[in-house]
Order: sequence, then C-alpha cells, then structure tokens
Amino acid sequence: MIDIIPAIDIIGGKCVRLTKGDYEQQKVYAENPLDAAKMFEDAGCRRLHLVDLDGAKSKHIVNHRVLENIAGNTNLIIDFGGGIKSNEDIKIAFESGASMITGGSIAVNNAEMFSAWIVKYGSDKIILGADTRNGKISTSGWLEDSETEIIPFIKCYSKKGITQVISTDINVDGMLSGPSIELYQSILQEMPDLYLIASGGVSCIVDIENLQKAHVPAVIVGKAIYENRIPLKEIERFNLNN
Repeated sequence: MIDIIPAIDIIGGKCVRLTKGDYEQQKVYAENPLDAAKMFEDAGCRRLHLVDLDGAKSKHIVNHRVLENIAGNTNLIIDFGGGIKSNEDIKIAFESGASMITGGSIAVNNAEMFSAWIVKYGSDKIILGADTRNGKISTSGWLEDSETEIIPFIKCYSKKGITQVISTDINVDGMLSGPSIELYQSILQEMPDLYLIASGGVSCIVDIENLQKAHVPAVIVGKAIYENRIPLKEIERFNLNN
C-alpha cells in the first residue's frame, strides 16, 4: 500500500504549481486553497502537504492564515512547510493547525535548531525535507543549492530520530515525466524502515503503482491532479482499494 498525499502550494494566498521550482513559471489552479483541500478530502485522502512558497522565499512563515483556514474546515492531517526558520515560525505553524512540519533549509543551515525540534516535538511531528538537484540538497525554496549529498544528509538525521522524509527530485518536479524511482530505491536500500515520501514527476496512476511496486511508502501528487492527468475519481478508487 502507498499513501497518496495531495499537495497545495501557496503564493499570494492562492493554490499554484511551479515548474522545476521556478517562481517565474507558476500557474494558479485555485483562488481559494480550501476548495482544493475539500476536493481532496472528498476523494478519500487523509493527509495534505501544504507548502508556503512565499514563506520559503521570504525565509519566514507568510501564509499561516491559509493553513488555519484549511485546518479549521477539514479533517485532513496537514504537514506544513515553507519558511519555517525559527522557534517562532514552528510555534505559529502548530498553533495554526499543522499536525506536522517539514523542515528542509533549516536542517541544512541550522542543524542545531532542527535537531532540538526533533527532541522537543518528537519524530512524529517533524519531517525532514530532502529536496535534491543532481544528487545535492537544495534550500530556500529551491533557489539555492548546497554541497550536501542526499543520502548522507538523510542518514545523519535518521540517527537523530527522524523517521519521515519528503524527497523531491527538482529536475522532474512539475514536468509530468515520471518520478525518480531509482533515487528512492537507493535511499530505501540504505534505510529500509524510513517512511519515505516521494515527490515530483508523477504524471499518471501508473507512476503511483510503480512507486508502490518499488516499496515507496507514500507519494505527493500535485500537478498531475490539477492538470487532470490523474482524475480525482482515480484517486478515490485507488484510496478505496488500498
């Protein structure tokens, strides 16, 4: 079984999708993100990946009101990321209704603080964001590339208690060209008990089935749903059968 986690990315309070993480290549799919969230809930999805792209760029939470609105009007389990760079940011996220937060840039740039969050909030509340371009970790809403390699990066935090990781291959994100199955297999080969959430490139239900065959525990799906490459009826049917 693989968990399908729909994604809502926020810029200016609206639901958008980027191509390869490029802020200049954005498309608005919903003026009100709550409408999209309710649509996913009606299709049997239990969890939502909500990203504050304005926050990621600004390096502090911007769209927490959107989080608050979705959390207050659905029963979705929300993991929230983008712009969580301080103790105040993480406090705002949880107070606004996040069940979990995803930290990527902070885990690279301030390992001490991120490690303290794992201890304080627990590994069930803190997800490691391991977004990669050409095998190296990217930060700041994918605007900056580091020299940190992905597998050692995840291993380091696995030793500190991290059990959930979202990994996006930026090179395929928004391209609808298929997910990076080999990347996820290489990660799971090193850490088979990891709850690894694949992200990027999913174009059809077969891509999800192939990830399931590769024993990837969960997948984030965004553009393929918004572009109707994967109709919500297929998501609903898949959720009912799993």
